[in-house]
Amino acid sequence: MNYMDLDNLKFLLFDVVNLQDVLKFEKHKDFDLEGADIFLDGMKDLADQALYPSFKEMDEKPAMFREGRVVIHPQLGEIFRQVAESGLIGSHFDPKHGGMNMPHVLVAAAEHILHCANNNAGPYLALTTGAANLLTSFGSDELIETYVPKMLEGKWMGTMSLTEPEAGSSLGDLTTTAVPTDEGYFLIKGQKIFISGGDHQFGENFIHMVIARIQGAPEGAKGISLFVVPKHRITAHGFEPNDVITAGDYQKLGQRGYCTTHLMFGEHNDCRGWLVGEPNKGLKYMFQLMNQARLEVGNLAVSIATAAYHASLAYAKERSQGRRMTKEGMEAKEQTLIINHPDVRRMLLKQKSITEGAVALLLETYKYYDLVHCTEGEAQQKAQMMLDLMTPVAKTYPSDMGIESVSNGVQVLGGYGYTKDFLLEQYFRDIRITSIYEGTSGIQSLDLLSRKITANNGQAMMVLLEVLNETIAAAKGKETLQPYAQKLEEAIGEVQKVMEHLLPYAFQKQYERFLANASLFMEMTGHILISWQWLRIGLAATEKLESGEMRWPAAFYREKIHTMKYYFVYELPRIKGLAETIRTKEELTIKKEELSIFD
Repeated sequence: MNYMDLDNLKFLLFDVVNLQDVLKFEKHKDFDLEGADIFLDGMKDLADQALYPSFKEMDEKPAMFREGRVVIHPQLGEIFRQVAESGLIGSHFDPKHGGMNMPHVLVAAAEHILHCANNNAGPYLALTTGAANLLTSFGSDELIETYVPKMLEGKWMGTMSLTEPEAGSSLGDLTTTAVPTDEGYFLIKGQKIFISGGDHQFGENFIHMVIARIQGAPEGAKGISLFVVPKHRITAHGFEPNDVITAGDYQKLGQRGYCTTHLMFGEHNDCRGWLVGEPNKGLKYMFQLMNQARLEVGNLAVSIATAAYHASLAYAKERSQGRRMTKEGMEAKEQTLIINHPDVRRMLLKQKSITEGAVALLLETYKYYDLVHCTEGEAQQKAQMMLDLMTPVAKTYPSDMGIESVSNGVQVLGGYGYTKDFLLEQYFRDIRITSIYEGTSGIQSLDLLSRKITANNGQAMMVLLEVLNETIAAAKGKETLQPYAQKLEEAIGEVQKVMEHLLPYAFQKQYERFLANASLFMEMTGHILISWQWLRIGLAATEKLESGEMRWPAAFYREKIHTMKYYFVYELPRIKGLAETIRTKEELTIKKEELSIFD
């Protein structure tokens, strides 16, 4: 089934990102490259058989709110069961919690396969593991024992319940309250909206991770606490309702098989929540789940774009139209396949370069996540800085550029791309939400420029430059890669000039001016990091061709080098225009009192 290239994924994981760098640690001693290879084959079989066949139907028969409950596609129950049986749900957890310490980067590769096959299914389980991880990180032994085992079995589902009707992304303005009792629990009251996977018929229970303000706590973000709020309370006799009401399900433009609920807590003043960790530290705890969820969204986005690319490619290889603009072509009686037209090839190369580069970036980011948990001292600090810096980019680039990539896929199909006869229109609708999930692209951009770039006096940026320069130096050692190493070096120089322009505004506390073009800076950074990945891909492919130690035909590796060249020639130069705009003295988006525009 032609929705992703398993060989490409294995090449990126084993030869570019180097999974073996993680497997060498004691924590992951039970895994090796051969086992990882077999595991990914099994995930592809699962995706082919259980996920892909129902993908289109989940869009045609979406999640619906009926008689007080959300009803989702019946095949999802079978998918949940089979994925749970595969062990994937809790695979990266510690064995004491029912896991097997599988590296996160390997889990991410498996999830990529499932998302490519059916982007409606995987997110349900990803949120459950994220919520369970939050409990194992900060919850008491009692909370862990009560909830985590059933969650990792896929029988109980988990959610993150943050957004409220009047607060949106401004979490410090939440109004959900928590009143302490003498019974060890808190009475929770409030509403949460846009809660992904918040209710459906295949969850025996729903474990909501809810942020709320304890009565008397400070205003703003400093007064937020985290609570575990089950839909059903556990008693000696089984379940009893916990005053958590599903008020409805949002009908969305895309990802229609993935429910998004409106929840009401404490309408009858009997919703009980149990504090996770310490009071007033809820937002700090929740950021662990949010950052994990951001990587999950990046993975989801690039998976949708990957599936769209393969659908576009398959169509271009079958569709005949026009003739090649060569002497022989113009005189030919038969029409040529559209894949032979330069502009169609350009659009396909754009899709290929965006998707494969973004997969590499996400796997590299997950690798740093693993290194944070396997290393110590300076190595751990550097891994943490790289993870923190790369996370907002690994969420935003696949989302924003993924939308652009899928749009090109629609264009490849022409009029058919806009019809329901082909999957491209569904992929286009499905991917649009990814730039909004778990913090919009604008919020990720503000985070990157205002927090991650400037953190610890810019140490993270210095570590990133060190890593980039290592790749550049290695590429300069290969004659065929020298021009592209030079291009990346020059591009990094453009970013440094932009930082020299912006930082004085921050020092002068002109924060609005400093951050006005944060989204453009994010786009620049994304191109730098993807170019870095493509240079690494080019290095790996070149070394395989030189050594002759090739798992796949030589054409496979030459294709990688060709796509790398495309990215450096067509995509990387975009940063020059972005840099020029950011360095302008004009202030065109900052509100001026003397102008009435938008008033």
